Amino acid sequence: MKNCTCFLVLLLFSGCLARGQRQDSLSYQGLVSAWGGYNVDIDRPLWLGARYIPQLNYSIRKSDNRMVDFEGSANLNGSASIHLFDEMSGEVNLKAYRAWARYSGQQYEIRLGLQKINFGSATLLRPLMWFDQLDPRDPLQLTNGVWAILGRYYFLNNINIWMWGLYGNKGPKTWETGKTSQSFPEFGGRIQVPVLNGEAAFSCHFREAVRTSVIQAPPAYNHTPEYRLGLDGKWDAGAGFWFEATWLHKTRDQEILTDQEMICMGTDYTFSLGNGLNLTFEYLFYSMDTLPFQFNNLYSFTALSLSYPIGLNDHLSAIFYHDRENRNQYNFLNWQHQFNHFSFYLMGFLNPKNFYLPQQGNSSRLFAGKGIQAMFVYNF
Repeated sequence: MKNCTCFLVLLLFSGCLARGQRQDSLSYQGLVSAWGGYNVDIDRPLWLGARYIPQLNYSIRKSDNRMVDFEGSANLNGSASIHLFDEMSGEVNLKAYRAWARYSGQQYEIRLGLQKINFGSATLLRPLMWFDQLDPRDPLQLTNGVWAILGRYYFLNNINIWMWGLYGNKGPKTWETGKTSQSFPEFGGRIQVPVLNGEAAFSCHFREAVRTSVIQAPPAYNHTPEYRLGLDGKWDAGAGFWFEATWLHKTRDQEILTDQEMICMGTDYTFSLGNGLNLTFEYLFYSMDTLPFQFNNLYSFTALSLSYPIGLNDHLSAIFYHDRENRNQYNFLNWQHQFNHFSFYLMGFLNPKNFYLPQQGNSSRLFAGKGIQAMFVYNF
């Protein structure tokens, strides 16, 4: 019920806008996936699952390039983990996946509801992964949405401005420490500008953070203001080059969780070997300290992605992560075959039992340990 009022307002507004000449369209699409796997490092090593995400879109388009459109989708999934002839455990979940309404023109849009908000230049290790949990190893590229209002304006000189407000989201979200206050909204923005043959952007965000239980000596206040600043850029000079940097600061003492600095640098290049071998490399280091920019507690990750198309219907890829401080290596291989109406994925992984990668989606839980996974995906 918390978002019904907003949607009713937009529904009434769309009815007013739709008077006169218009073009309406209604579409239904989605995906069905099924998977099975074996993981030698869990108590019930055999696991099966299925997912159904139906999506309904409705748009009302005016002749002057204005449009009101709506999207609603649900995520219905079930899974079972089995120890043969001994034990089985299963669960079924149903929740809203997307539920938003948008009013847009030729150079602007305003979107309200449960939606995906993501931005930045990095692809494997992302300091600017503020509102999503996209895992580059996940074939479905699924991520939970956030309840938000998002406005974007696109200038003719390729400058664009984003502004957003979030409310009613439970956390923590990626890279956050502590939950978010449910009594105060989050808000922020982003400006992106062309620079030479690429682009650069500045982002900021504010929220009221709830005191985390990690602190051994709890502060006097249960809530503390938190500010996030981000800077990123991407350029193409034969090879691609990019960076992302963020600074997170809490205004009240949270010991080593008071300040967080993150910097990621990356590059990619497609070599003319066979059908074209694409290599992507990123390096991330971050620190958590009591004061800004102390860098007393440094941690680092490196990531390497290889991608090679075997032909029109087959594709091989591999992603490797290295956690220097914990001396952990994460390895992932994927073969994709495209049939006429569906895709097949065969994946193998060799990872630590306990994950320390930043992604918080379901795929991280499935890829913990050592095992294989097969997946069929049908998009309709």
